[in-house]
Amino acid sequence: QRFQGVVIARSGGGINETFTVRKISNGIGVERIFPLHSPKINSIERISVGKVRRAKLYYLRNLKGKAAKIKEKR
Repeated sequence: QRFQGVVIARSGGGINETFTVRKISNGIGVERIFPLHSPKINSIERISVGKVRRAKLYYLRNLKGKAAKIKEKR
């Protein structure tokens, strides 16, 4: 099943590395943590790259609407 959203964090290292993806589903914020090297994940696509100056984007949890959008990198 596809899960498309914003990667707000990466943690761990090596084989134990995980990443957290956040999306808005029916007006409710949903976050899911995926192991990066899981055999259950067929592919990971990067649709666009955002312009941010933080490693962890946890502040997006408190923003709503257009404020939660990330500017696209040129």
